[in-house]
Amino acid sequence: MKVLVACEFSGVVREAFRARGHDAVSCDLLPSELPGPHIQGDVLGHLDEGWDLMIAFPPCTHLSWAAGGRLNEKRADGRTEAAIDFVRALRAAPIARMAIENPRGDLWHALRRPDQVVEPYMFGDPWKKATCLWLYNLPRLVPTNIVAPGGKWVDAGEKVGQRRGKHRSSKERSKTFPGVAAAMAEQWGAL
Repeated sequence: MKVLVACEFSGVVREAFRARGHDAVSCDLLPSELPGPHIQGDVLGHLDEGWDLMIAFPPCTHLSWAAGGRLNEKRADGRTEAAIDFVRALRAAPIARMAIENPRGDLWHALRRPDQVVEPYMFGDPWKKATCLWLYNLPRLVPTNIVAPGGKWVDAGEKVGQRRGKHRSSKERSKTFPGVAAAMAEQWGAL
């Protein structure tokens, strides 16, 4: 299967699919943290390259409700609408199967309610980090290894990037956990 992992710099999801024999490529404005097939650039220029599946992780900076009081500012100055337009462009891609991932936020109103909300602890990684999935011609992920959550990856109400005295970078906050990536590759790659 030819898989595009859009807006992924970590390479985690890409490598989960490659480990199962798929032709998976990640694409992001940033370079890939893991070696492997990666397009560094704007994914919108690569959507019509014959992909069978796209898993997209559009930036949530201007979409997430975690922005709190700044969300109204972002809506007023157009940043939120620009982020929604980007997601709509991804959604309009000529790709039969796709998943769009984002936290709780304005995509609930722009697209629809998500088809599924998953947590890392449902797939063997002991963290809470509610992740919404909008699925198109894909089944919901079935939990593979439910473990007790050890805490929240990013606590609500904390200063952006801060967790119990330790600052998390935006890269850390946007992390896709290996268990979730493996479930995507195993379950969606088998279609």
